[in-house]
Amino acid sequence: MSLEASQQPRETPRRAELLAALSVAIDLGLGQPAEHMLRSALIATRLSDLLGLNKQQRDCIYYTTLIMWVGCHADSHEVSRWFGDDLSFRKGAYLVDWSGLPYMRFLLSRAARGESVMQRLALTAVLLANARSHLSQMIYSHCTSAGLLADHIGLGPDVQAALTSGFERYDGGGLPAGLSGDAIPIEMRVAQLADMVEVHHRNYGVDGAVTMARSRRGGQFDPHIVDVFADHAGAVLAGPPAGDAWAAALAQAPDRDHRLDEDALDRMLAALGDFVDLKCPFTLGHSRSVASLAAAAGDVAGLGLQATTLLRRAGYVHDLGRIGISNQIWSKPAQLTAAEFERVRLHPYLTTRILCNVRGLEDVAKLAGNHHECVDGSGYPRGLADSALTVSDRMLAAAVAYQSACEPRPYRDDLGPDGAAKRLRDRARRGELDPNAVEAVMQAAGHHAQRLQVRPGGLTPREIEVLRLVARGASHKEIAKSLVISDKTARNHVERTYAKIGVSNRVGASMYALQHGLMS
Repeated sequence: MSLEASQQPRETPRRAELLAALSVAIDLGLGQPAEHMLRSALIATRLSDLLGLNKQQRDCIYYTTLIMWVGCHADSHEVSRWFGDDLSFRKGAYLVDWSGLPYMRFLLSRAARGESVMQRLALTAVLLANARSHLSQMIYSHCTSAGLLADHIGLGPDVQAALTSGFERYDGGGLPAGLSGDAIPIEMRVAQLADMVEVHHRNYGVDGAVTMARSRRGGQFDPHIVDVFADHAGAVLAGPPAGDAWAAALAQAPDRDHRLDEDALDRMLAALGDFVDLKCPFTLGHSRSVASLAAAAGDVAGLGLQATTLLRRAGYVHDLGRIGISNQIWSKPAQLTAAEFERVRLHPYLTTRILCNVRGLEDVAKLAGNHHECVDGSGYPRGLADSALTVSDRMLAAAVAYQSACEPRPYRDDLGPDGAAKRLRDRARRGELDPNAVEAVMQAAGHHAQRLQVRPGGLTPREIEVLRLVARGASHKEIAKSLVISDKTARNHVERTYAKIGVSNRVGASMYALQHGLMS
């Protein structure tokens, strides 16, 4: 390669590729194999052509299908609380019609799975008493967050509107609004069928997919769309071979040739980080904080603009792989078993797997996947050591370690800046973290100005405290205990805070706190 060629800036990724990567992350959170949503999007576009829909509808259908479950990870905390392993629950839900006694049996069989008999009985009783209300609350949170995230990643109002109807049914028995028939956007009616038939085709073949669709005709699914699918099922479900869906689906993307500029790329990567951070209340804002700290540490170390940009971008997306690990593990308030920790050790690999096909992000994907590697070889997932780790690898690992120590976890309180600094320096003395990287992170953290006491929305200091606790998943009782107030006072604080900022649930409060910098 000539010197002139080597100095040419690398092309930035296409937006369609990053959305495809997001869809792979969604697959993991659904308990489905990679490229499930990509194959579903292909099926949906073929159906839209057979239905004679116009280009605007077809384009909307593509992205509605590709990310239709983007909101499901925002309610993983609640799903895990009710049903145990959120990934297993969502995978199982594909095999049962979401209505009537079969669905109720499915829900009851999953209630508090993995907990003690007494806990399962207690939670089952609560679920039996008012299952629809509890499900409605979770689904409303899901739909709200899906619309917010779609806006956050730059998708238009037509896609945002369609995503709010993901749990509606053609017969009117769905949630949260009980829409029926043509009141459900055609884009979502097509996406719903495409999503389900992809799973059933993969597991049971063409006949199995057609049988499932016909069994839910007029119930979950639009009868006309089912009939068109059944009449052309072989062609709709044909190819591509396993592993080739990425290229085939990108060829159908409405904006497949649109490349992101540098600023747009940063915004998109930050949005992906926000997406994964919503999976657990206690990680809200984590990725943005890591990105900021890692880039600042790179500046302190004099690494230069290219290296600090790489650190910031890898910081945004380093934890994408967390999506593929159950909240039952992430939220465990005790020591993990060996099997559970093996699952945790996979998440950096999954981050790389999600990003690896995005052209122009190769260096970001590699660096992000090394954020838990240690210089003495004791890290994971690959046990890299010494010369196998770049300066940027070492810097990001130290930034992740520091920021994580400053945040609460289900098994410990946050350690605060002093505790985080002590932990990092102890790890450096043991040979796990690079001492120079640790000192750069320490200097970067120490030079941060104190957080301004910004009070957006007219919130009082106490309401900001309440907002942070709500965003981290605290119940009214836990808020009351933390602030040494009564349950009733805590409830009143929450209601007033919600009213002031114009939200109605934890996910909305979480997004507001994140967007206004209130979680740092």
